Amino acid sequence: MGDAKRVSAAIAGTDKTMSFEAGALAAQADGAVTVRIGDTTVLVTATAARSVREGTDFFPLTVDVEERFYAVGRIPGSFFRREGRASEQAILTCRLTDRPLRPCFPDGFRNEVHVVGMVLSADQENPHDVSVINGASAALTISGVPFSGPIGAVRIAFSTEGEWIPFPTYQESEAATFDMVVAGRVLDDGDVAIMMVEAGGTEAAWPAFEAGAPKVDEAVLASGLEAAKAHIAQSVQMQLDLKAALPPATPMTYELQVDYSDEIYAAVDSYGARIAEVYGIADKQDRATAEGALRDEVLEALTPQFAGAEGENTAAAQKQIKAAFKSVAKERVRSRIVSEGVRIDGRGPADIRPLSAEVEVLPKVHGSGLFQRGETQVLNVCTLGMSRMEQMLDTLGVVDRKRYMHHYNFPPFSTGETGFMRGPKRREIGHGALAERALVPVLPSTSEFPYTIRTVSDVLASNGSTSMASVCGSSLSLMDAGVPIKAPVAGIAMGLIYKDGTYVTLTDILGAEDAFGDMDFKVAGSADVVTALQLDTKIDGIPADVLAKALQQAKEARLTILGVMAEAQAGPRDEVNPNAPKIVSFEIPIDKIGEVIGPKGKVINAIQQETGADISVDDDGAVGIVSIGSTDGGAVAEAQRQIELILHPPTAELGTVYDGVVVNITKFGAFVNILPGRDGLVHISKLGAGKRIDRVEDVLNLGDPIKVRVDDIDQNGKVSLTPVGDDGEPLAGSGGGGGGGRGRDRDRDGDSGGSRETVSFEDSFDEELRGEFGDLGPAGEGGGRDRGGDRGGRSGGRGGGRGRSGGAADATDADPSSTTRLWRPVLGRHSREYPQAP
Repeated sequence: MGDAKRVSAAIAGTDKTMSFEAGALAAQADGAVTVRIGDTTVLVTATAARSVREGTDFFPLTVDVEERFYAVGRIPGSFFRREGRASEQAILTCRLTDRPLRPCFPDGFRNEVHVVGMVLSADQENPHDVSVINGASAALTISGVPFSGPIGAVRIAFSTEGEWIPFPTYQESEAATFDMVVAGRVLDDGDVAIMMVEAGGTEAAWPAFEAGAPKVDEAVLASGLEAAKAHIAQSVQMQLDLKAALPPATPMTYELQVDYSDEIYAAVDSYGARIAEVYGIADKQDRATAEGALRDEVLEALTPQFAGAEGENTAAAQKQIKAAFKSVAKERVRSRIVSEGVRIDGRGPADIRPLSAEVEVLPKVHGSGLFQRGETQVLNVCTLGMSRMEQMLDTLGVVDRKRYMHHYNFPPFSTGETGFMRGPKRREIGHGALAERALVPVLPSTSEFPYTIRTVSDVLASNGSTSMASVCGSSLSLMDAGVPIKAPVAGIAMGLIYKDGTYVTLTDILGAEDAFGDMDFKVAGSADVVTALQLDTKIDGIPADVLAKALQQAKEARLTILGVMAEAQAGPRDEVNPNAPKIVSFEIPIDKIGEVIGPKGKVINAIQQETGADISVDDDGAVGIVSIGSTDGGAVAEAQRQIELILHPPTAELGTVYDGVVVNITKFGAFVNILPGRDGLVHISKLGAGKRIDRVEDVLNLGDPIKVRVDDIDQNGKVSLTPVGDDGEPLAGSGGGGGGGRGRDRDRDGDSGGSRETVSFEDSFDEELRGEFGDLGPAGEGGGRDRGGDRGGRSGGRGGGRGRSGGAADATDADPSSTTRLWRPVLGRHSREYPQAP
């Protein structure tokens, strides 16, 4: 290993230390830095190509985050048992890192730059995403790559006590009401300019607000941005200290790429008035048509002038003319906004495009909402499912499942273009996560609403801020589905134009304004609470007072949008949509899970088949949780009734006649189910209508109906039964009264005409069983041993492998000194005790 240099410092306001180390690992990269907070350690490398790839007309910065499962001592759960494609969390970390880095490279720098963050160790307490951002900046800072950093990043969480916690653990963020990542750079005057913000509320937010915790509004967010500045400055200083401790890197040789010459720009600018006129057309499609026609006209007029005498430079000239056309359009649009306060479509800076909202758009789905703002249109559909439909996560974080999922799709036709649809891209994953984050704080808890929830936003038309339209559509579809959200949530996208020292904040930006502007600022929330925030800049940073003004302007727009949404759906429906499953959820003792599921799932499967309801059973380590769902409310009620009977089986009454069903057959009798969860034994001596039978199967089969009378219930709850006729009287020869389940003695003929010998079939069988199995233990109070009866429960396993016994009886019936053992084999839905030979 090389000569490693390390700098570290205590993080103010915590007991943690952050360190940067370089020189020990990945020496072939242009820059490589290891960042550590707690025991979470990431290695971030930065490498740049020494030449520009031919035809590249953009800055090719790529950020990859590699989550190594050895970092948490786990083997990946995939089929191949190795890391595969990047997880959603890794992709979001890539985007989080890319956004503040990109503005720090020189204009015209087109060499490919690759930043790789490898998570080497994860302590399950300190998140690694902020370390990746700081590490990427440090790796670029110590390299020879042209980078106008460093930048610093911090995660802060707003506690229920109203304090901002720097670099919170997973657990602290989960308990907080708001979580925010802020990145920025230190200006020459020592102030910190904010470059990137990614923030959102937590699941704990609304319960905390209802309990009196301070709400997260625009003023709280402004205080959070101020609180982040000190930690950003500390990270920047540590990176500079690391750079000073290392040998100076050799500056990289590169050539800035020029999109067009000054002569070509001047020639295109002569059409500036007409270009400005085209960019004053409000309709996107009409504007695009007019823009294309004018651009073709400019190309036709100017290409001969710059293509060379023989036309050898035609392609290069046309490429420069197109780039210059775009630059002239950008300049004219920005100047008009700053000087006249008039935007592309004629709106003022704070104006919102026409709004519309609708619910019940689709007939068979669980919930649907259609939201439109100007030419941006998003259809959102909500689907409700059982708890087992939660998404299982295989990541390095502490969260292993997700109950609410929001998926965002951006098909090419939404912009009037053709293209490939091969699954979600990074942008779609990021936009979906932002909209999801905006809704999480207002969702009901599992105890309030035991559903797994999925919303899907399909962008049908796009002209700016489809992610915020997705937030609005999600609120509508959730309310249409009957999800009792705490409050409707709306979102708005803000823009910024900075020119000649003047900042102009724009409400509800168009797609072109996003491309031509200096800031993309998205805010989502309810009427009085901010639930999500995302900020990106293309300039060095934004002053705090400008951000504060943008927040307030966004709130005014948000309230307007919420008013339009309320006209379509003022609040959640009183009941879930008729198309959605009706789900009830309740807790059961953890030792009763096996009884409800049954051996290999037989009990729960039988209930599902009989009722048609969908049943899932889970546990949280302390209690079991049963969820029952069906579009038929009656099926849910019946399934719940049957499970309640398993948990609290009814008690049989002595002398009462029941219509039973044979549920198990043994050598010594038949077990008959007389009530839900309650079985009894008909001894073999009581079968055969007075004739001795060798096998119970000679007269009864599994599933046969049989009318029986309860003759005895012993102190352990075991029930002795006697077959009876329709009149309730014992069948001829089947025995009768109590006496611990004794049958009636029968006379058996000796020789013809001779004397009669009186015997007991039950005593005879007892002798046979003793001969085969040994001592059967003490007899019942009535003089005979009752070896059957109900055991007050059933034994079973979850899926056949997780057995728990809920029975009331145990194996203490046997004589402790005897070598006889009692065992409970899994037979059908019932638990039985049988003698077993030693």
